[in-house]
Amino acid sequence: MKILICGKGGSGKSTLSVLIAKNLKKKGYNVLVVDADESNLGLHRLMGVPMPVNLMDNLGGKKEFKKKISQAFPKGTSQGVFDKKWGIQDIPEAYAVQTGGIKLLPIGKIHNFGEGCACPMGVLSKMFLSNLEVTDNDAVIIDTEAGIEHFGRGLEAGCDMILGVVDPSFESFMLAKKMEEMGQNAEISVFFILNKVDEQVEAAMSQHISSEKVVARISKNNTIFMKSLQGEELTMELPEIDQVCQFLIKGN
Repeated sequence: MKILICGKGGSGKSTLSVLIAKNLKKKGYNVLVVDADESNLGLHRLMGVPMPVNLMDNLGGKKEFKKKISQAFPKGTSQGVFDKKWGIQDIPEAYAVQTGGIKLLPIGKIHNFGEGCACPMGVLSKMFLSNLEVTDNDAVIIDTEAGIEHFGRGLEAGCDMILGVVDPSFESFMLAKKMEEMGQNAEISVFFILNKVDEQVEAAMSQHISSEKVVARISKNNTIFMKSLQGEELTMELPEIDQVCQFLIKGN
């Protein structure tokens, strides 16, 4: 399965991506976490691994990648960028870091002032996910950039389900509504995780998010907050995360 994790900035996408990945690994899945957020510099810390060299740089950087896609696009394939279809086990060691049997592969990062937009990373994300073949025992968790620009790039086309992370903010409610609309257009199921909630907040959220679309409700957790604040590995287990993973397994 390929699961896309979406939401506004600060909603908890990276935190939940890591916790979901670790839970699925314990359930026996081969797990790959794809960091598709070119601005996120902390996901590897939450996984407890050093920052890996990203896929874009491993392919020679933006300039070399643009040459490769100019060859690939007229053919309508990913050849020229990838020599063959990949499974999780085929990803070269230099392209990903591993911890506890979970692989982390970042697509690309903005490194320097004036280097240009992140569009090439979006193209590479889509090509990589389309080229990646998974088995019933594989789980790919994609941590996306904030917002919904990736919908415009068509990143969701190669995925099985979208999980939207909704925090207590009106912006999140509006974004969730837009995600659901775009998911319907792409014919991909969209479900939501309500994050950082208490009873009062949950009551307000229920006015905007249909309960039928809610997979789990996760309360505010100071331990997780402090771990994320300090960039430390997330090792805790939450029953709500197990609930999410059981839902994913049942749905795929």
